[in-house]
Amino acid sequence: MDVDAIERRLAAAREEEQAVYRGMDPAKGGRTWEEFWAASDVVLQLERELAAAKGEEHAVPIDFPVLWDIGAPAPHLLQSDRKTLLIFRINEQDTDWDGTFVRIVDTGDETIEALALVQFFGVTATRFGDPNDEVAHGHPLHGRGLDAYRAQRVVSSRWLAELEAINRVHSLYDPESWRDSNHYVFWFHDSTFECIARSFTVEVFRESFADLLARTCRRLLGN
Repeated sequence: MDVDAIERRLAAAREEEQAVYRGMDPAKGGRTWEEFWAASDVVLQLERELAAAKGEEHAVPIDFPVLWDIGAPAPHLLQSDRKTLLIFRINEQDTDWDGTFVRIVDTGDETIEALALVQFFGVTATRFGDPNDEVAHGHPLHGRGLDAYRAQRVVSSRWLAELEAINRVHSLYDPESWRDSNHYVFWFHDSTFECIARSFTVEVFRESFADLLARTCRRLLGN
């Protein structure tokens, strides 16, 4: 691929994205959020093309069945050295919300809501915490296809390569055992979850956070 050509297209796409943002005022016939997201998608795609052309790590979308709540996803990580499970609130329209109040989320109450439970398999490592969405532009994948509030996979992951290099010293090291490993990244509102795993499953529930946490703890313990 022509790296210089991709860089020029990316620079132009970023200028267009900023122009759309500056011109946004749908009430006065200006640019719309739909136009902005479309322009942002072009930027993300070109970021991925550029990173791929340079052989650098970058984030790509994966087939993930749900979107998490943007404002208060309340991700909870339950983990042992054998099991890794992630719970979060699903993005769901609140028909009772009229924009005049703020809903305080308490995962300890008995409110029934839509929740997702993600179980990861073949997990090698996890990390959970910073950065939050206010400093996501400091993440190493920023500018390399990292998308807001989406589940993604990291291509040419440096973290995955580092872990494999560590394990290469083992007398029984088998490079084939690493071929199915993936670096997943989940960007939430107040935190980011990343893991190295072979695969995952997603289950959706409608119950209280407390009840799902209790049942997931039993699953973690093997009961």
